[in-house]
Amino acid sequence: MGILYGISFAIALILALIMTPLVKRFAFAVGAIDKPNYRKVHTRIMPRLGGLAIYIAFVGAVLIALPFVPEGTLRHYDLNMIRAILVGGSIIVIVGGLDDRFELSAKVKLLGQIAAACVVVFGFGVKIDLLNIPFGDAMQPIASWVSIPLTIFWIVGVTNAINLIDGLDGLAAGVSGIAIATILTMAAIMGFVPVILLCTILLGGVIGFLVYNFHPAKIFMGDSGALFLGFCLATLSMLGFKQVTIVSFVTPLLIIGVPLSDTFFAIIRRWRSKKPIFAPDKGHLHHCLQELGFGHRNTVLIIWGIAAFFGGCAILQSTLTQSHAANWITFVVICVLTFCLQIGAELIGIVDKSKRPILDLLLRNRLKTHAESRSK
Repeated sequence: MGILYGISFAIALILALIMTPLVKRFAFAVGAIDKPNYRKVHTRIMPRLGGLAIYIAFVGAVLIALPFVPEGTLRHYDLNMIRAILVGGSIIVIVGGLDDRFELSAKVKLLGQIAAACVVVFGFGVKIDLLNIPFGDAMQPIASWVSIPLTIFWIVGVTNAINLIDGLDGLAAGVSGIAIATILTMAAIMGFVPVILLCTILLGGVIGFLVYNFHPAKIFMGDSGALFLGFCLATLSMLGFKQVTIVSFVTPLLIIGVPLSDTFFAIIRRWRSKKPIFAPDKGHLHHCLQELGFGHRNTVLIIWGIAAFFGGCAILQSTLTQSHAANWITFVVICVLTFCLQIGAELIGIVDKSKRPILDLLLRNRLKTHAESRSK
């Protein structure tokens, strides 16, 4: 299988390298372009639809590779999962491609994402039906009336989270690639063939596209790419819920920790300023880092580093056994990460540039301790 994985990766990489320039020409021909405005960091007209190249590379490599998978390796559920990603992903790419050309409303895009999620759940029966709750003794089955909306919410939420961080050259593609590599590593540890194959192919497509998308970008992935990668990540990371022995409830959250945390802070920021949740702004993580003086490339590399840190935590978490001691370790790690996220958010002002409750509290305590020491 190792040879098949390597060849599949190479096929996806080569297809992406070939298709991206062709998609660039197609984007200009149909008018799928991104014009500069006050929210954009680019200063010239750029072609969108780059996600179409990733999609073609992924689907092409999957169709080429599947006939060579040894018979009996893929179970019925595995095949359904692959079909779900291909069909649901096609719907997502169509919706994203139309948005790249015609700029659809948020409601229309949301309906398209829900439709793709429903295809996954109702069309192919792929859903979260087991959860490993921290401090629980084993995987717990959940009723359909909970699992179905939970699965749809997860797919739609992660799909949009990737789209929200697509603000700099190579940012969304790189963060997605790191998350894919994380899932690939975990799948390799588990020996989960279908996920290894899909992640290997998807990673090849993303790397091939990044050749043209890293700063200075020659093409943007657009919603067609951001939504497609988010959809794939949501579906693939969701499989972590089904690994009885080594994956807990929090692992999929860690895999995509950067886009999820950025989305969470965006919701809080817009709620505090009484703006619609889907209203665009310039308060995302990459905007804040640039305001601190970091250049385009350095901002992207910093966020890639944060994503890699989250990925490493996810892999570490996935290797913990389900003992009570391991659960306590997990609990401590999550508390530390949450505290670090809050401190980081206050330092860069991602929610509110004037209010920093934790930092102010720490500063007051430090000043108080310093005053007491001087009085003695």
